[in-house]
Amino acid sequence: MNFNFESYPFEKLADLIKGITPNQDKSPLKLTIGEPQFDTPEFIRQALCDTSKTLNKYPKTAGEDELKSAILGFVERNFGIKLKNGELIPTLGTREVLFNFPQFYLFGKKNPAIAYPNPFYQIYEGAAKASGAKTIHLNLYPKNGFLPVYSDIESAIKRGEKPDIVILNSPNNPTASVMGPDELKRWMELALKEDFLLINDECYNQIYRGNRPHSLLEAAEAIGNHSFKNCIVLNSISKRSSAPGLRSGFIAGDSEILNGYLKYRTYVGATNGLPMQYAAAAAWSDERHVEEARAKYDENYKIAKEILGTEIPDSTFYIWLNVKNGVRFAAELYKDENLLVLPGEFLARDFATEYVRIALVESPDRTREGLLRLKNFMDKGVI
Repeated sequence: MNFNFESYPFEKLADLIKGITPNQDKSPLKLTIGEPQFDTPEFIRQALCDTSKTLNKYPKTAGEDELKSAILGFVERNFGIKLKNGELIPTLGTREVLFNFPQFYLFGKKNPAIAYPNPFYQIYEGAAKASGAKTIHLNLYPKNGFLPVYSDIESAIKRGEKPDIVILNSPNNPTASVMGPDELKRWMELALKEDFLLINDECYNQIYRGNRPHSLLEAAEAIGNHSFKNCIVLNSISKRSSAPGLRSGFIAGDSEILNGYLKYRTYVGATNGLPMQYAAAAAWSDERHVEEARAKYDENYKIAKEILGTEIPDSTFYIWLNVKNGVRFAAELYKDENLLVLPGEFLARDFATEYVRIALVESPDRTREGLLRLKNFMDKGVI
């Protein structure tokens, strides 16, 4: 079987710069991957060390009680929602869920289809291919605020291409757009009316400035969908806790669907070791370190506004920068400034050719250095 998976964006970037000799007078600097370069908080690392003796035990597929309780507490504190046990499953981050959950859900369906934003997180496309599903792209344009437009789904349904799953991603990677509560409610209402499963990937929900972005769970509650029918959300501590290596996330929502998915996961065996779960429980239970992380990203955005004049988005740590030709820009920038950014078209299909994504995940000093190099390159007018 050949799934024809696309190369990962960073593999494409490596191919792009192969054979290019960067400016050796400048040290290498990467603003490509959304991987926080800040130390994981000490209390999380200590919890990992303190529980290392539990490595001789098998973990529960459903998650240890301490971890599950911590995540339920996180949801209640942040969204004001008290989930029941069957409405949440701790997971091995969110990447594995985004890939295997659609395969579970779509198994046996005739002519399955998945809709998701374009540009997108690569795993959405991989999941569609592995599921044998038709893809419906929800193109994100400046004119629609880089938000998915539900009329695109209505049009697809009229064409006889009703999706089984629609994936939203708010706050959005890579555009940094955020859907408001009314927009999320309208999507939830459409999912109930047309009977498709609506998933919101909320991994950047905790990286914000000002008001916290809304969760799809809140939208479901707001329209009276208290059982979260056709509603699924995903979240992770990778960004909020600077702990991508801990691989802790969760899937929450429709318990009828999650009951079957938990049985499926028993056979997949995707669960974290006990020390990792206990360390994750400590991370999910604390909010102070997340406030400190937000302050660091805020500082980086202020530096970006000072140097580039860019507007500060409401959430994420990305800049979606229009440079006319993203691939050429990235290659020439690497050559002249020894600085890497990610071409937008590597995160899209037949789209976003004029953009690059910049990840503000370095220390303020490194961020300033990188953005000054970027500004210097742009001022030369090479592209």
